[in-house]
Amino acid sequence: MLHTPALLRAQHLSLHHAQHPVIQDLSFSWPAGLSWICGDEGRGKTTLLRLLAGDLQPTAGTVQMPSGGVFWAHLQAPEYDEITVQACWDALRPRYPQWQEPLLQELTDALAMRPHLPKKLNMLSTGSRRKVMLIAALASGAAVTLLDQPFVSLDQMSIQVIKAFLTEASQQADRAWIVADYEAPTDLPLACVLQL
Repeated sequence: MLHTPALLRAQHLSLHHAQHPVIQDLSFSWPAGLSWICGDEGRGKTTLLRLLAGDLQPTAGTVQMPSGGVFWAHLQAPEYDEITVQACWDALRPRYPQWQEPLLQELTDALAMRPHLPKKLNMLSTGSRRKVMLIAALASGAAVTLLDQPFVSLDQMSIQVIKAFLTEASQQADRAWIVADYEAPTDLPLACVLQL
């Protein structure tokens, strides 16, 4: 197997909350392709994604970011409640120079989101709101895309669309897809798995 260079690297990463370590001295490298971060509830999966995205500052250690940017959006947050689906994507687009508008349109249709474009996010079901984030993430063109439990609240057809995309994306030599979920899937080609 050919050695592929790391696109994202954590070195001695730690985060403590009230004297309790959430992430403790973690050093790990993520190559191109599809990777998984696994662990039970409360093991720090989402916290690690936020650290990798620069959304949280570590207590110690560093994260080496790629020049092509990192995509992370937590659209369940209340500050997105009053924004429409279209306005949400319009706000995210300028942050990502490699944004792929044709892919966004294709995914909008594949995930049946076209009728929801004028709706505010607080009017959407949990699954549809998750699709808004997934479509933006997949279309962002970022060198590293971070996904937190992407299949929660999705119907089976949508899960298959996302899995087909990730299978194809796993072959890209210049991009990394890092997914946090309870267990690593057996039906997707994974570059690496980190168990928390």
